[in-house]
Amino acid sequence: MSLIKSISGIRGTIGGLPGEGLTPIDVVKFAAAYAVWAKERQPAGQKLKIVVGRDARISGDMVNKLVTGTLIGMGADVTDIGLATTPTTELAVVAEKAHGGIILTASHNPRQWNALKLLNENGEFLNDAEGKRILALAEANEFEFAAVNDLGRVRLADYADYHIQKVLELKLVDVEAIRKANFCVAIDAVNSVGGVVVPQLLKALGVAKVVKINCDPTGNFAHQPEPLPENLVETAAEIVKNRADVGFVVDPDVDRLAIINEDGTMFNEEYTLVAVADYILANTPGNTVSNLSSSRALLDISEKHGVKYTPAAVGEVNVVRTMKDTGAVIGGEGNGGVIYPESHYGRDALVGIGLFLTLLAKSKLECSELRAQYPTYFMAKKKIELDEKVNLEAVLLKIKALYQKEKITDVDGVRIDFDREWVHLRKSNTEPIIRIYSESVTLKQANLLADKIIEDVRKMID
Repeated sequence: MSLIKSISGIRGTIGGLPGEGLTPIDVVKFAAAYAVWAKERQPAGQKLKIVVGRDARISGDMVNKLVTGTLIGMGADVTDIGLATTPTTELAVVAEKAHGGIILTASHNPRQWNALKLLNENGEFLNDAEGKRILALAEANEFEFAAVNDLGRVRLADYADYHIQKVLELKLVDVEAIRKANFCVAIDAVNSVGGVVVPQLLKALGVAKVVKINCDPTGNFAHQPEPLPENLVETAAEIVKNRADVGFVVDPDVDRLAIINEDGTMFNEEYTLVAVADYILANTPGNTVSNLSSSRALLDISEKHGVKYTPAAVGEVNVVRTMKDTGAVIGGEGNGGVIYPESHYGRDALVGIGLFLTLLAKSKLECSELRAQYPTYFMAKKKIELDEKVNLEAVLLKIKALYQKEKITDVDGVRIDFDREWVHLRKSNTEPIIRIYSESVTLKQANLLADKIIEDVRKMID
């Protein structure tokens, strides 16, 4: 059993003992702490309003009842939007003029996991201080439940159509161009909520034929839910078999978008943001942002369009803050997370689909041909397991000193940029581990670079 508490929420495997897994007791305690935090931000006596949405996990209905019941017990009114994507829930918080929101999803984690992800009144994830306050409240059991006359109420709502309409209204989503392209589009939704909303979106966008793969929202994931190439072999075969022009794959809560070419090859999850950014920048001047562990291809695209690229610390909340600080018109994460402020400040696969299909339609290229237009880099991901006595911060400082002549970024660990390659070192907050991400023009060189850094670290601690 596992239970992980962080500033972004609480995540764990269902069952087990309280405090060791995501049990009903843990869910209630954390939801109550969130309600206290939300109340602290409002004028005294104001009725609290919270939006709750969930993905299609098997445990989702149970966790939903626990969360909504707890919020009612804390005196909050709840807008329960049922099966909903993470970005749909974010949009609903703003539309409802709510004081916050809770998304019940463990994102790309396997079926035995679930989580409570927490939003503020802007439908955005909490910052470090806010998250720590909720953790402290939960730890101290600092919450008082409402008397019978002050209990909250639940109202059911569906925001899928609202979200789709918001995508259609984006100026750079060209429904007519998509319709004229007469696309056949495949969607693999790993048997979660994307299986409901994405086919609806595709039809609304004017897609001629939709091929549904794993679109039954049962929560019985047809393959490992993280949209990585090794998990999508059968999906790629279905795309080729059905002669689709492009295939989309989303994770269980639909904030990440992976793309598969018409020939079954991977567009590469890192390049979802790159392609969308290229389209946005060709039509809208402005800056770009991605996290430090994302491909440098976004920097290349930014330089092509003569705009400034800024790296951010890993984590959606950090990317969003940097986007706001730099006035970025497009940003996100290399895991297929597209953040388009014209819509909202959150990763949104539906927005990504609308923009990408417009780009593909206007390019008049095959999907694989479009991918070939972008610079190609290869990424390696490794880790160094160290003795618990090793001071990880000291190791990172030594690496920084060793490579001081190179371009160093230290807002999150240490990233070293060379001419056409980079390496990023981040320490784990829960284990004596340093994670190593590297990227170069070939996979061999990316691995060699990561291995060189690992060798440097080993020498430092011997």
